[in-house]
Amino acid sequence: MPDRHDHRLIDGRAVQARILAELRAAFAREKAIRPVGRLLSVSIGPSPGIEVYVRNQARGAERAGLPFEQQLWPADIPQEECKRRIAALNDDPGVLGIILQRPVPAHIHVRSLQAAIHPLKDVAGMNPASIGNIVYDDLALAPCTAAAAVELLRETGLNLRGLELVMIGHSEIVGKPAAFLLMAEGATVTVCHHMTRSVAMHSRRADVVVVAVGKPHLIGPEMLKPGAAVIDIGINQVGAPAVTLPILGDVDTDRVREVAGWITPVPGGAGPVTVTVTVTVTVTMLMRNALTAHKRQVASGWLPPATLRGP
Repeated sequence: MPDRHDHRLIDGRAVQARILAELRAAFAREKAIRPVGRLLSVSIGPSPGIEVYVRNQARGAERAGLPFEQQLWPADIPQEECKRRIAALNDDPGVLGIILQRPVPAHIHVRSLQAAIHPLKDVAGMNPASIGNIVYDDLALAPCTAAAAVELLRETGLNLRGLELVMIGHSEIVGKPAAFLLMAEGATVTVCHHMTRSVAMHSRRADVVVVAVGKPHLIGPEMLKPGAAVIDIGINQVGAPAVTLPILGDVDTDRVREVAGWITPVPGGAGPVTVTVTVTVTVTMLMRNALTAHKRQVASGWLPPATLRGP
C-alpha cells in the first residue's frame, strides 16, 4: 500500500467522462444499423429528492446519446395499475430500459414492481433475477451503485485479487450485491452490519473499505489502516431543504484523507445541487447497463436484425 501521505481523491467525473464517451460511440454504431430505444424513468408521486436523481440520469443519457423520458404516475395509483403499465412498457420495442425511482408511496410494494420489469429492460439492475444472477457471476446488469463502487476501485489501479476488503453495510441494493461483485474480482470480503460487534476491528485490517450505511461521518481515521482505499457510498442529507444544502458521506473525508491512500470525497460536486462521486459514477453504470440491455435484446430477437440505415 502507498505511503500514508500519498492520498488521492478519486475523480468520479473523469471516470464518467471516459465511459460516457465510449458509450456514445458504441450507441452511435448501433444507431447506424438498427433503432435504439429510449430510457424511461417512472416516478410514483412527487418527490424533490427523486427529481435530483432523474435530472442526473437525463444528463447522463444525453451524454451517452440516448433519448430519455420521464413519466410521473399519480401518488394514489393502485399497485395493479402500476404492474399493468410496466407490462405495457416491457412490450414496447421503443423502450430500451425502465428505471423505477425510489422511494414509492407506502401502499406500493416496490419489490413486486421491480420484479415486474423484464430482466432484459432492467437497466437499474433491481429485478430480483438481476441481483440473483450476481451469485452465478453474471455481472452484466448489476445494481448501478454497487457496480459504481467496483468501478471506482478499479480507478485506483489496485489489483483486487486477494486484497482484504471490508464492506460496511448489507442492504439488498448496495451492500450485498457489492460484496458479491467484489468477490468476483477476487477480493476477500468481510461484510459488517448493525449486529457486528466491532466494525473497527475489521476495518483496521482492511486494504479496502466500502461504506454504505447512511450514518454521517461514521468512519474516522482511527478506523482505517494507513494507505487503505476508501469508497464512500453514503449520501446523508443534513438539514432542510435537502436540495440546497451540502450532503455528508458516511466517511469523515477531511480527516480520513490524511490516512487513506485513495478516497471518494463527499461532497464531490459543485453548484446548487451537490452530486457525490458515487452518484456520478452510478449514473454512468446505468448507461453502461443500457448498452448491455440493448445487446441482449438484439441477441434475444426482440429487436430487428442489423440493416444499413441512412444518414
